[in-house]
Amino acid sequence: MAPIAPPPRLLPLLLVIAVLPGARRPASGCFTAIFSFGDSIADTGNAVRLGSLGASSGSPPYGRTFFDRPTGRFSDGRVIIDFIAQGLGLPLVRPYLDGGSGDDFRQGANFAVGGATALDLDFFSSKGIQASWTDRSLRVQIESFKQLLSSLSSDTKEVLNSSLILMGEIGGNDYNHPFFQGINADEVRTFVPSVIGAISSAINDLIELGVKTLLVPGNFPIGCIPAYLDVFQSKNVEDYDSQTGCIKWLNEFSEYHNRLLQDELDRLRKLHPHVTIIYANYYDATISFFRAPQLFGFKAPLHACCGSDGPYGVNRFVQCGHKDATVCSDPSSSISWDGIHLTEAAYETIARSLLEGPHAKPPITRACPQRSAIDDF
Repeated sequence: MAPIAPPPRLLPLLLVIAVLPGARRPASGCFTAIFSFGDSIADTGNAVRLGSLGASSGSPPYGRTFFDRPTGRFSDGRVIIDFIAQGLGLPLVRPYLDGGSGDDFRQGANFAVGGATALDLDFFSSKGIQASWTDRSLRVQIESFKQLLSSLSSDTKEVLNSSLILMGEIGGNDYNHPFFQGINADEVRTFVPSVIGAISSAINDLIELGVKTLLVPGNFPIGCIPAYLDVFQSKNVEDYDSQTGCIKWLNEFSEYHNRLLQDELDRLRKLHPHVTIIYANYYDATISFFRAPQLFGFKAPLHACCGSDGPYGVNRFVQCGHKDATVCSDPSSSISWDGIHLTEAAYETIARSLLEGPHAKPPITRACPQRSAIDDF
């Protein structure tokens, strides 16, 4: 895979990283494979293979920036897992639903599905919530992973010892679906411990299988997402952060999820001291865009690049991919691609902060099971 050339607007940030004490460049051969679980943030083409669920991601203008065609990614180009794979010298991770034998996935497989939840659908049905999205919950994805392992001709333990596991992002849809159906925030908040429990259970299952290195992302600041800003518009100025324009109570919800997740990861680290569990701080990595957008080359930070009219560039009836939708001329100057998902430019900056720090502790490149060759991007 060809090295990633950092765009000019990222050079100041990368120079800062390069001079930090102990900073490292990504290592070629650091991990031999990446296995990924999650939702549309990590999906590289599974949802579109399931039909209508991922229909938009299989149509223009999705994929226009890097691939010049739709690939099933919910962005204008690459997503976080793509940049991590490239930074580690690995091929882009194939969607599991592409099919093939176990040996076709020797360097990894992606089980993430757009719309997926950490919890099974019966949880939401029991709450009286219409659960009409995908049934490819985290538990189902883990079961598919187990089936794949059983088909590998290689030594399974050896494969897992040198693999990086990307646990999502997962859990966001457990809140998105209810919130957008009008479920009260206090009720949705009661779901958080169950969501964390589902993520923890999946991590335990993977560790029992022999996994040694996991990257576990937290939730994004959903109060800054155009779709949320549109649905929860308020005339009360106190609802908004004066610095960013984001909705405070929604971001506080994300912070609550992230606190509980980090507490649970601390508990798991004590139970499994020989396993590296890295918390990926998606929240801080993203909120920095909104606090200082000009530093990252972003304009109109709360406005979707691809969408329609409205103060945030979104319209529930004319979404990105609709024949009447509009697209900004330069996606790299936007944070949000379609009102829910981010642009390739935003994902690249987040990924670099995970590979080198400061938004992953330890940074991915310092968690390598093999630390021999050190190459530049």
